[in-house]
Amino acid sequence: MPEPKVRKFLTVVEEIFHEGGPVAGTPLKRGAVLAVIENPFAGRYHEEISPFMKDLEPLGLEMARRLIAALGGTTDAIQGYGKGAIVGQAGELEHGALWHVPGGYAMRETLGDAKAIVASTKKVGGPGTRLDVPVTHINASYVRSHFDGMEVGVPDAPRANEIVVALVMTTGSRIHARVGGLKAEDIKGEDGLR
Repeated sequence: MPEPKVRKFLTVVEEIFHEGGPVAGTPLKRGAVLAVIENPFAGRYHEEISPFMKDLEPLGLEMARRLIAALGGTTDAIQGYGKGAIVGQAGELEHGALWHVPGGYAMRETLGDAKAIVASTKKVGGPGTRLDVPVTHINASYVRSHFDGMEVGVPDAPRANEIVVALVMTTGSRIHARVGGLKAEDIKGEDGLR
C-alpha cells in the first residue's frame, strides 16, 4: 500500500485550572493531534487490510512528536494517553481498527518506556463527528486518577472516503482527582496494569 495521504492536521491543547474546586498550582494539559487521511478501502469491502497498519506507523510517529511538542516539548511531562479513529461513511468500523497498532506503537516509541496498553475507541460518522478518546496512565492502567478522556473532532472531516486518526496525551491526573485507588507514585511497573 502507498503511504497515507494526509489532507490536514489539527492540534489542540487544553489547560485546565479547576473544575469548580480550588485552582491547581499547575494546570493539567490535555492535548490531541488529529490527521485527516484518505481511506484507501472506502467504497467497497476488502478482505486484506492489515498491511496498511505498517504504512500508518510513520504517520503515528510524526503525530506523537507533534503532540509532545505542543504539550511543552518534553516526554517527562506526559502521564496519560489514548487514541481513536473516526471512519467516514463509505468506510467500515474495521478501518478505524487499523489505527490500534500504529497509534499505540507511536506513543510508546516516543515516550520511551511506557508500559500500559493505550486505551482506544473508534466509530463511523460524517463531517463534524465528535469522538470521546479514553485516557489512562502511561505505565499502569489501574491508576484511577488518570482515567480521563478528551472529546476530539474536525469540523469538515471525515468525508465519506476519509479517516480521522487521533492521539491524545495528558500531563497529569484529572484536576481534583480524589476517588482513591492506585496512586501514580505507587506504580510497580511490572505489567502495565499496576
